[in-house]
Amino acid sequence: MAIQLTSSAFKEGETIPRRFTCDGENLSPELTWSGVPQGTASLALIADDPDAPAGTWVHWVLADLPPDLTGLPEGAANVGMQGVNDFRKPGYGGPCPPRGSTHRYTFKLYALDLKLGLKAGMKKADVEKEMKGHILAQGQLMGRYAR
Repeated sequence: MAIQLTSSAFKEGETIPRRFTCDGENLSPELTWSGVPQGTASLALIADDPDAPAGTWVHWVLADLPPDLTGLPEGAANVGMQGVNDFRKPGYGGPCPPRGSTHRYTFKLYALDLKLGLKAGMKKADVEKEMKGHILAQGQLMGRYAR
């Protein structure tokens, strides 16, 4: 089953506006979704950069979002349990590829059949480990950014 994940800031495969990056205001973009299945106990969101030189770079980790939530506003904060990104900070860290390169950034939303119950300071690997075998549906939105 697929969740439809969209943003008013950019469409699938398009450029992520500067304001949502390290070169701008570093705000998280507005996200909207539909198609969360019945029986969902919580939602999790992971945003990362699979094109980073040292391997996938994590930009945002959120867990235990309410199952009836249908989106996140621009600059979302204090929603669900915020994990630590690869900038070693909690919350969102915007796209920031090396100069002269274009990277893809994927926002992945997961509908889960349980609440993860993770603590502050969790990382992407913690979320992935705990949600294994509990994913009811997922959706993805990919944008690009170049410096």
